[in-house]
Amino acid sequence: MIQQLINDEKFTNIQTAQAGLTRLFLDAQKTGTFYRVLKNDQPLGVLLPNDRWQSIVEDLEALSSPSYKIKITKARKEKNTIKSSVIKKQLGI
Repeated sequence: MIQQLINDEKFTNIQTAQAGLTRLFLDAQKTGTFYRVLKNDQPLGVLLPNDRWQSIVEDLEALSSPSYKIKITKARKEKNTIKSSVIKKQLGI
């Protein structure tokens, strides 16, 4: 199922992050989430498990590929479309 990234976000303060960094990474890995680290309710950064980071980097590399961009442009110009219900049926969703 497709899920928005924002649904995976958890929050922690900097003191908790400093005191239990390994625990936060393990929890994020286990739950498929990530942590936004705050100080005085202001965001400082994000703690991502390594597999999540690698997935994001892979997606960014694909999106920056000239051939990928050409394929997307070509697909958007095509008149033949497939209904989402057909795709879902093919994927067993």
